Amino acid sequence: VYCNHPLSALLFLTSLFSSACSQGTRFVHSAALDADGRYNIKWGFDESTITFEVQVETRGYIGFGLSPTGAMSSSDIVIGGVLNGSPYLLDYYTDSNRKVHKDALQSYQLLYGRENDTHTVLAFSRNLQTCDDNDKVITGSTVRVIWAFHAEDVGVSGPVYHGTNRGRKSLRLLNPGTSSSIPAGTAFFDLQNEEVPVPHKDTTYWCQIFKFPELKKKHHIIRIEPMIQKGHENLVHHILLYQCDSNLNKSEINRGHECYHPNMPDSFFTCETVLFAWAIGGEGFTYPPHAGMSIGTSTDPVYVQMEIHFDNPSLQRGIVDSSGLRLYYSPSLRRYDAGVIETGVWVSLYHMLPPGMQDYITEGHCTQECLQESLDSEMASGIHVFAVLLHAHLAGRAIKARHFRQQVELQPLASDDQFDFNFQEFQPLSQERIILPGDSLITECRYNTKGRMNMTWGGLSTRDEMCLSYLLYYPRVNLARCESLPEITGQLKFIGVKEIQEPVTTWPFVIKSPKKYSNLSFTEAMDKYKWTRKRGKAFNDAVRKLPMNVRCSKFGQDEWTIQGMIISPPELKSEQTSAAVVACGNVSEIQCGRSFVLLLTACLLLILQTCLHL
Repeated sequence: VYCNHPLSALLFLTSLFSSACSQGTRFVHSAALDADGRYNIKWGFDESTITFEVQVETRGYIGFGLSPTGAMSSSDIVIGGVLNGSPYLLDYYTDSNRKVHKDALQSYQLLYGRENDTHTVLAFSRNLQTCDDNDKVITGSTVRVIWAFHAEDVGVSGPVYHGTNRGRKSLRLLNPGTSSSIPAGTAFFDLQNEEVPVPHKDTTYWCQIFKFPELKKKHHIIRIEPMIQKGHENLVHHILLYQCDSNLNKSEINRGHECYHPNMPDSFFTCETVLFAWAIGGEGFTYPPHAGMSIGTSTDPVYVQMEIHFDNPSLQRGIVDSSGLRLYYSPSLRRYDAGVIETGVWVSLYHMLPPGMQDYITEGHCTQECLQESLDSEMASGIHVFAVLLHAHLAGRAIKARHFRQQVELQPLASDDQFDFNFQEFQPLSQERIILPGDSLITECRYNTKGRMNMTWGGLSTRDEMCLSYLLYYPRVNLARCESLPEITGQLKFIGVKEIQEPVTTWPFVIKSPKKYSNLSFTEAMDKYKWTRKRGKAFNDAVRKLPMNVRCSKFGQDEWTIQGMIISPPELKSEQTSAAVVACGNVSEIQCGRSFVLLLTACLLLILQTCLHL
């Protein structure tokens, strides 16, 4: 029969093998890459491969890429489309000058393609680790996806320039978030801006304080999701929700103010603990079925501050925004109350980064002593961490939440080697992790200060820095912060400070000697020091060995007894290293697309050979 209908044979084999290749691959994740919904992707993955389906409003070519920075240079790109009814896909890369080159190793495998009068759909797959230097390894870290499309297909001379049909979006392809499924009819309340005028400037952080609804009995918040005003998808870059002091002045409720402004009301500075974080590209967070954020009791959050980052690079005027958050809550209580612990570096001017550094490492310790005292008292069987938010500011490049037991390193709670300040969310853990009394944690942050002329200080502004991990866990215990801060005396000694003026009456305090720093604040002295890369590296090595001040605080103003003690950094017995997705040089798995070509060729030859003998 196939001798009479060779095309039928080809189509049958193609569909058979495509079905086999895609078996087990489900597009369980999706995202719109542009604000208008013209470029949409779906994807699914297993231990070694990832499969994408892109649907774009064009009948020309589609570009899809992975970038180290979100820009075009040094990116891993595929370009494809459907031309005269036949789908095509080619693997490209760009050099540091953004010039496009065809990749000698075609690592992306076309699965299918189709188009109609308005849209083109392509599906393709690749290994997470292709062992091609021109491809990006796909890990659980943030991935900066770049996209483009054009009305014309790729011609003989290559793809024509896409013009303004392009963009970028940060995603976690292998850790994309939680399910949005909650029971129908679940009650909710909104924390929402009311026509806030967005200033005529590039970046604005707007803060507003809200009061949670007064409830007659305990409820659990089970999901929090963004409400972005239509048309403002690219204007609202991230939203953070902080818990404030429960004794806040009621006159501050619903009052808005530009964050971190010198005139910001003092009460706004009591809002420190992050309860929730959303960033552009995110879809909200759903608590696991056995835990929720408690509201309605005397120990629960009463006042919260919502911080919204407006990104207005085109300096548009006359914009008013009414974006916010929607919180779903239920009287059907889960088994556990969820809590948040802030771990890492105590936010302070004593956390400092020299200028001009390609890589500067900061370590914030949640010490064995703090976790021993607090958990022994509150929950001797330990707490279960189910999500982690890694937090730094604009100089941050990578963050890792490291976990130790008896000073032996376990697998990290969370890590992001491609940290993006504008894409911060709670990362759900694939498996919950138990923190026991006597465990310890280190939040490790890597920074780049190459473009800066002065010191970068720990602080609240985005030009200042932080190094924090927020742990979502259950059951809730009375531990709000577990942090450390390197002693200031050792840091000042590095630049030659001998004595400070006492008694200390000003902040930052003033240097007495040597003469070159006399009457300067310690921040001015640090800026006056002639920093070089070599000196910055030596300073980094010295700071990581300094004694540290322990922060171990309860909610409100209470503290555990370990708070304020000076201890030395622990001596670690081992360090985990991240295993490669696939060891290059030992790849035994045959890629599906290449197998398809070989099998299809063999089968067609067999059919042809049979037909010739008839």
